[in-house]
Amino acid sequence: MDGLFDPPTSAPATGPGAGTLTSQPGVHAPLAVRMRPQSLEEIVGQEHLLGPGSPLRRLISGSGAASVLLYGPPGTGKTTMAALISRATGGRFEALSALSAGVKEVRAVIDVARRRLIDGQQTVLFIDEVHRFSKTQQDALLDAVENRIVLLVAATTENPSFSVVAPLLSRSLVLRLRSLSDDDIREVLARAVADPRGLDGRVEISDPALEHLVAVAGGDARRALTALEASADAALRDDPGESGTDGLRPVLELADVEAAIDRAAVRYDRDGDQHYDITSAFIKSIRGSDVDAALHYLARMIAAGEDPRFIARRLMIHASEDIGMADPMALQTAVAAAQVVALVGMPEAKLALAQATIHLATAPKSAGVVSAIGAALADVEAGKSGTVPAHLRDGHYAGAKGLGNGIGYRYPHDDPDGVLAQQYPPDDLVGVDYYHPTDHGNEREIGARLGKLRSIVRGMVPRTSRRR
Repeated sequence: MDGLFDPPTSAPATGPGAGTLTSQPGVHAPLAVRMRPQSLEEIVGQEHLLGPGSPLRRLISGSGAASVLLYGPPGTGKTTMAALISRATGGRFEALSALSAGVKEVRAVIDVARRRLIDGQQTVLFIDEVHRFSKTQQDALLDAVENRIVLLVAATTENPSFSVVAPLLSRSLVLRLRSLSDDDIREVLARAVADPRGLDGRVEISDPALEHLVAVAGGDARRALTALEASADAALRDDPGESGTDGLRPVLELADVEAAIDRAAVRYDRDGDQHYDITSAFIKSIRGSDVDAALHYLARMIAAGEDPRFIARRLMIHASEDIGMADPMALQTAVAAAQVVALVGMPEAKLALAQATIHLATAPKSAGVVSAIGAALADVEAGKSGTVPAHLRDGHYAGAKGLGNGIGYRYPHDDPDGVLAQQYPPDDLVGVDYYHPTDHGNEREIGARLGKLRSIVRGMVPRTSRRR
């Protein structure tokens, strides 16, 4: 991050990374840097963390003094909040990146902070990508954090419960930032177009172009501003004057934005018909075993910024709904993909979602699970509940035996085959078959075995005929 900002006007910095983030950016700094909020009022989104009296609001307002771990997707304001906290405390700001700093650099900052503290000056230490710090590097921070030699503000895109050592977690507030909403991104873009720190009204933007920028941002303000800057630069190069040839400001159209960021608009509305149409096509392509079409629709959802948790939920449902016991591993793959979404996040989680999509699309299909639970529920809802057979009832409480509970129950493991004749359903449902396996995939083997199991349990097979 060095070089993105002009040097601070206060005393010369002495630690690594000092003088960045908290000073005013130069005119040639990237648009995303120039538009970084300079006050609490300029922060967009994160209302759940910035309510009246909240710990984060108190920190940014200068009335709190706790170390914090800011956890959330890229472009949601973690770095901005670190800078505002530093400005509010009036302390010196030091920035380290876990990608390049080691224990030596951490200890150097702490030594400088300790000397400053003697003079009554607090040091705010910002560590980006803190999850990349090793345990040893994180442990080097513990004493300084606990004794407030530094006020730590750490940022991470990973769940800190899995990537930050427990002692550091216990000494810090853990605050989770959320992806910005589409309305938040629109506000960020509108401000950048009009603000003197940004484009200062030198261009206008059409509604389709604005919506495309919102779509490609995926909740990331930095990405949205970078795309806007590239589009505006191209338009102003083509029309370098104060206004267009007709006296009007250049207008960014959808084609201009597409050309500038080299990305076609995704025809997808997360709140409209396209959301349901694409989702429906995605699931039906998997059900129809067209892996290529399924991957196409998956890509459209990802490119449009669809919530990956929604995609993972659909895959888990589909694994039981359309595959079931034909490939029992399908559900495990879908659940694993959902865990990757939760623990790793995007964009890396797209690989797990693609893997699950390929597994489910190429797996043998069966609606046996849906039919089985549907038929069973239909009987229950029709009143076919019946009384639980006495030998299956709980016989562990006092007086149970007197009611006949548990008497006559046969323990299957006492049988050499582990299966024996015994009534399990209520009287009205004896002999009813709910599950009908297909001959697809794993169900082919289940079908052959299920017939034998039903015959044995229902007492239809002589003892001698079922020896292994």
